[in-house]
Amino acid sequence: MAADVDLAGALVRAAGHLAARMLADGLTVRHKTSISDVVSAADHAAEELVVTRLRAERPDDAIVGEEGTSDTGASGAATARTWYVDPVDGTYNFLSGLPAWCAALALGPSQTEAPILGAVYQPGTDELWVGGHDHPTTRNGVRLEPLADKPLSQVSLATYLHPFTLPDDSLREPLLRAMGGAATVRMLGSGSVELAAVAAGRLGASVQANSLPWDWLPGAALVLAAGGAAKIVEASGHRWHVAGSHQTVAELSELLRG
Repeated sequence: MAADVDLAGALVRAAGHLAARMLADGLTVRHKTSISDVVSAADHAAEELVVTRLRAERPDDAIVGEEGTSDTGASGAATARTWYVDPVDGTYNFLSGLPAWCAALALGPSQTEAPILGAVYQPGTDELWVGGHDHPTTRNGVRLEPLADKPLSQVSLATYLHPFTLPDDSLREPLLRAMGGAATVRMLGSGSVELAAVAAGRLGASVQANSLPWDWLPGAALVLAAGGAAKIVEASGHRWHVAGSHQTVAELSELLRG
């Protein structure tokens, strides 16, 4: 576990630094599904950096990356450990000069089970977050205080609501119920940055609909290793990814289900 933790921390730090250097030098940008869904050469280069090192140091493990990597590993086993790579989480922020972006990495047995470990590096604040099984979450090597239970009404809620989803009642209504129960709401534009902040107690909770594994697993590992809860709630035909203290997650789960 210690070796995996060290490796994960080194990889996200290297990926974040590479992306930041490439941004300073100038980047080409491509839009994917919308004007806000963008990818740059830095995303691909940072993912390749992480994947190359993982293939060399963990050849039996599978790798799944946001920018297209899909490697079953040398073992090829269905139960092989899988690394989930998000080389630049918050690319729109990254390209816009906003500091809320990061490089994120998780190790897990599958997309649906609790992650073994997660690592998030935020270059804008020079903060490295690492946590997992038998490794309480740390920020730059210092252990975080365990998350204490608080009612949702006393904490901030991080989430995301895309303009395209506004007409969809099955997404909008559960989210509005959840938002209505919180003290205040924040949308930072990077799931892993938000979840690291939840693990640190800077934000009270996070709820996102239908998150992809590389957006969810790194931060979920940090919250779990900080003594919090991270679960997937089925409601209104969607999978809601909810993290925070045990009390806030329980309250959010009830609000999402109506």
